[in-house]
Amino acid sequence: MSQTNSSRFRQRCAQFRWLAVFMVVSVGALLALMHIVAPGVMLARGDYTGTPTGWTAQIVWALPTVFYLFAVWSIGAAMGQLSKGRLIQPTLVHALRRVGLSLGLGGLFSVFGVTNLVRLIEGGRGGWAYFDVAGMTLGVIGGALFLLGGVMEQAGKIQAELDEMI
Repeated sequence: MSQTNSSRFRQRCAQFRWLAVFMVVSVGALLALMHIVAPGVMLARGDYTGTPTGWTAQIVWALPTVFYLFAVWSIGAAMGQLSKGRLIQPTLVHALRRVGLSLGLGGLFSVFGVTNLVRLIEGGRGGWAYFDVAGMTLGVIGGALFLLGGVMEQAGKIQAELDEMI
């Protein structure tokens, strides 16, 4: 890669890092405002008409988003490392593992965890699993990314071993 292509790549990585930070902060702030701050203010003023179990159920429904936002944050952190000139292979391995784990757990929680926790909170209403195609897709993609991170890690070790032989 030429010097101009390398500097352009680093610049784009830095821009993407700030885009990821902006997304995580803005969406995280909106989620906190919607599910924690606003009900808390309404509760303090005496205007809250919901029940504590309803409020808790809403927080549980929003929890998979926390996993997804951590995945975006991990990608942004990896882009920040690349913009500083870190080596691509170890940075990518670490990012694939973290993003895969975050997406996989978020998808699993979205499909199985949310419905069962809400069933416990609301006293047994609802099904055992939520047919959430997006959550299922993100869970499978997350698992594949996690596995690809492991394969890339092994490839890096083999490459280092081969480099020592030469």
